[in-house]
Amino acid sequence: MTTIRERLEKREEEILSPYATLSSRSEGRDREEDPCDLRPCFQRDRDRILYSKSFRRLKDKTQVFLTPDGDHYRTRMTHTLEVAQNARTIARALRLNEDLAEAIAFGHDIGHTPFGHAGERALQAVCPSGFRHNEQSLRIVERLEKDGEGLNLTREVRDGILNHEISTRPSTPEGQIVRLSDKIAYIHHDMDDALRGGILKEGDVPQEIAEVIGATNGEWLDTFIHDIIVTSEGSPEIRMSGEIAEAMQKLRTFMFEAVYTNPVAKGEEGKATELVKALYGYYYEHPEKLPRLQQRMIVDGEPLERCVCDHISSMTDRYAIARYEELTIPKSWPVF
Repeated sequence: MTTIRERLEKREEEILSPYATLSSRSEGRDREEDPCDLRPCFQRDRDRILYSKSFRRLKDKTQVFLTPDGDHYRTRMTHTLEVAQNARTIARALRLNEDLAEAIAFGHDIGHTPFGHAGERALQAVCPSGFRHNEQSLRIVERLEKDGEGLNLTREVRDGILNHEISTRPSTPEGQIVRLSDKIAYIHHDMDDALRGGILKEGDVPQEIAEVIGATNGEWLDTFIHDIIVTSEGSPEIRMSGEIAEAMQKLRTFMFEAVYTNPVAKGEEGKATELVKALYGYYYEHPEKLPRLQQRMIVDGEPLERCVCDHISSMTDRYAIARYEELTIPKSWPVF
């Protein structure tokens, strides 16, 4: 009797594109496991990431706006969900593997530091071996989750997580979808947050860009997703047309100048950077204060600097602030 998983795998073979990454033909996991009777392997990976502690912590990590005064600004969690939604829309339209795209999207940023890219730059500056959040995301799923066991994800999901940066290239079309969906998501929602915060008005976008991709934030998102689908249909490569790709690059440049380096939005980042550097210095000098997992890894030969980065990058914004205050601010002493 065939299992539900086998029937789902058969359905993939029947309806997905010839370029899709089929669950039944996955390159597998580093540690062999019995397959699930219900879920194909990429759906299983998606669930493992969703239920991980690292994924849950994303809700209290900065996306772009540091400690904004309002409930509707994006966090690293909502960014991840929007990336996943973009990726599923594109994958479905192109008849590619939605489960694989969603699993990669869910895992792509779980290695991000507190305070967004400010925290990443701080660790990059102080750690001799460097720090990149995509590499940390891979390290989490391979080495750190489940008290050091890792999640034992398939190679396709891990490849997509590692290679979601614009300077890299995933080996699957689903990974390529997430790579573009990530950029689309942050341009869209960062502009939305900038509008909400009064940093920009939609009319501030240069006319030469608006003429190509539309005048409103919603029009941009629609244009980008439609263009990827139309341009990539019938091809193993996921890409934008030249005109739209050029317009998106101009929009990114505009966003960096108007939002990502804007002192109104980024005025507190210097403090966050120094906070992360101070935490790194403290734990490097006091490794006995690291969690048990990191202490065990040091005994097993992992570099101290890497274990310190593991701990700090896992922190939420609130926890990092609390630890910094605990370590640096004098406490009152009771008077009897």
